[in-house]
Amino acid sequence: MMTTANRNTINISGKAIAVIGILLLLLVGTFGMFILKSSPNNTRFVSAQSDGVSGSIPEKCKLPSGQDINAWKEHLSHHADTEECLEYFN
Repeated sequence: MMTTANRNTINISGKAIAVIGILLLLLVGTFGMFILKSSPNNTRFVSAQSDGVSGSIPEKCKLPSGQDINAWKEHLSHHADTEECLEYFN
């Protein structure tokens, strides 16, 4: 015999909660990537590690890991031997 209290409760197993959580993380992660890529202010995260024409960029011109692209461009412009590297960072 069911009581009124039992009819108003929902039983969810731990596996169902885990599956729902994983699906939500995948959904948020997927849309988060698209939002970051389409943002016009994400120049800080731009990586110019390869040139579309030649397929590679000279080692001295590569953006160091964790370096801000604007700071790197400014650094390159101060040195005569790396000034030509600026063409890789339009």
